[in-house]
Amino acid sequence: MQILTLTADDRCHGKRLDAALAILVPDQSRSALQECIANGAVQVAGKTITKTSFKLSAGQEIVLNLPDPENLEALPQDLPLNVVYQDDDILVINKPIDFVVHPGSGVKDGTVMNALLYHFPQTATLARAGIVHRLDKDTSGLMVVALSAKAQQRLTKAIAKHEVVREYEAIVEGLLTAGGTVEGDIARDPYNRTRMAVVPDGMGREAVTHYRVMERYRAHTRIRLRLETGRTHQIRVHMASIGHPLLGDPQYGGRRPKHLPKASEELVQALRAFNHQALHAVHLELVHPISGENLSFDAPLPADMVALMELLRQDEACHAGM
Repeated sequence: MQILTLTADDRCHGKRLDAALAILVPDQSRSALQECIANGAVQVAGKTITKTSFKLSAGQEIVLNLPDPENLEALPQDLPLNVVYQDDDILVINKPIDFVVHPGSGVKDGTVMNALLYHFPQTATLARAGIVHRLDKDTSGLMVVALSAKAQQRLTKAIAKHEVVREYEAIVEGLLTAGGTVEGDIARDPYNRTRMAVVPDGMGREAVTHYRVMERYRAHTRIRLRLETGRTHQIRVHMASIGHPLLGDPQYGGRRPKHLPKASEELVQALRAFNHQALHAVHLELVHPISGENLSFDAPLPADMVALMELLRQDEACHAGM
C-alpha cells in the first residue's frame, strides 16, 4: 500500500474528487482512482469520501491510499524493437502496428513491455517497465520509455504538464476545410465498455487535440495533429466526434469505405484492405529528464499509409475539375 498526502491546488477548486485526483496523480488511470474512492481509500480534510462527485475546495488536504501495483507477471521475450535513440536513462522506439504496448485483458505476452524486459533488464525494477505513455495496438510511431527511476518520475511529470510534444499524421474520412481544435472530456462509453466517448464536462478526463490540414483528396483529408493530453483513443474519439473518423478505424466509424465514383480498382481494393486506423506518431520533442538537453525525433510514415496516400493523390488529380 502506498499512501500519498496531497493538497488540492487552484486547478482542483470546484472539481469532482475523481477529476481532481486525475490531475494530482497523473500516472494513475481515472478508473483506478474512482475505485479507490469507492473502496473508502480517500480522505478529504480527515473524512473518508466515497462519492466521486464530491466537490473539492482549493487548499484541502487529500490522503490517497493506493493499492500495490498489480503484478502482470510479464516475462522477458526476445521480440524486435526499432530503437531510434537510447542512453542510460531513456529510450525512444518506433512502434509498428499490431504490437500491443503492455499485457492486459486478453493479452498475456508478445508486447512492448515483454520486449523491454528482455532487451533492457533494468526496466524490471520500474513501474510498467518504464512505459510512461502508450500507443494503441494498431497505431504506429514514436514512444519514449524510461530506463531509470528518476527519468521515469520526471518524464511522467513532464507529460502531465504538457511539456512533451507529440504529433501525429492521420487520414480521416471526409473533407476538412481548415484546421482547428477539439476539446471534449473523454471517458468509457456507457453503452459500449470497449469504446471511449466524448462526455459532458466534468464526467470524464479533460482532452484537447489540435489539428491542421496537410492535404485534401476527393473524400478524405490528411491531417497533422498535436496532443495536449494523452487519453485513451483520444485522436480517434475526437475526430469521430466531429464527423471525421480515421480511415480504417474499426471502432469509431472509419471501416465503412466511402463510395468514390469512377475510382480505380486499385484504390477501391486498397481502401477495403486498409483494416486499421490510419494514424502514425510522427514527431516527438522533449527535454531530456536528466541532462536537460532538448531532443527531437521524427519517424517516417509506414509504407501502407504512404502507398494509400499516393493512390488517393492520383485519384484526386485524375478527377480534379470534374
